[in-house]
Amino acid sequence: MKYNVKWIGIILLVGSLMMLTGCMYPGDEKATREIPYEDQLNSVQLAVDTYQKNSGGLLPIKTRDQETDLYIKYPVEFSKIVPAYMEKIPSNAYETGGIYQYVLMDVETKPVVKLVDLRAAERIRELKLRQNINSSVPFKESVGEHVYAIDYKKMGFKEPVTVPSPYSDAQLPIVIGGNGEFYVDYSIDLHRILQNEKPNVQAGEDIRHLLSDDYPVLPAYSLPYTVNSENEPVFLK
Repeated sequence: MKYNVKWIGIILLVGSLMMLTGCMYPGDEKATREIPYEDQLNSVQLAVDTYQKNSGGLLPIKTRDQETDLYIKYPVEFSKIVPAYMEKIPSNAYETGGIYQYVLMDVETKPVVKLVDLRAAERIRELKLRQNINSSVPFKESVGEHVYAIDYKKMGFKEPVTVPSPYSDAQLPIVIGGNGEFYVDYSIDLHRILQNEKPNVQAGEDIRHLLSDDYPVLPAYSLPYTVNSENEPVFLK
């Protein structure tokens, strides 16, 4: 009987440890799926460069329509580089349950691996679904030429839908274009860069490169921006 009690105690102890581990793991796993790790970006970059060299200049990308927005136009096709050029798909990639889609920029010159935060795409899908159900375009006041705030009350939301910024702690609003499409508004982050770093930009120039050049995550699902006479970000006409 003592022997059975001893083993029951061991089993209970092991079970408790497993439960504790299980409680801790989801948070750790969530972090690995939401952080744009530099080493993962470097691993994919090396795999892309090696693939391009060995394939005579071809790139491991999925095919998209020519009209597709530049920031999401060239998604990485991991089946072409895993496991031949890298051991496994990054844990923060969409293909493994992460929030990022790995894409390529500057494909005509020197391809650079960047990320797209798909939480923005998910919020926009939610809004499109609600818009289709309501069969109406929820325009509110104008915030730019052919760009409008969203009437969330009209759409049936209790509060505005926002997207976490990949560049700061801000929650970014979503706007709607005159074409009825939804876009993430990156004005908060652009304004911060313009005020703090005072980059040399000109009116009429699309200034989204202030984000795409210096950060691993691209300002996807957005409209072009420029600066006004006060050096503030405004939607590009």
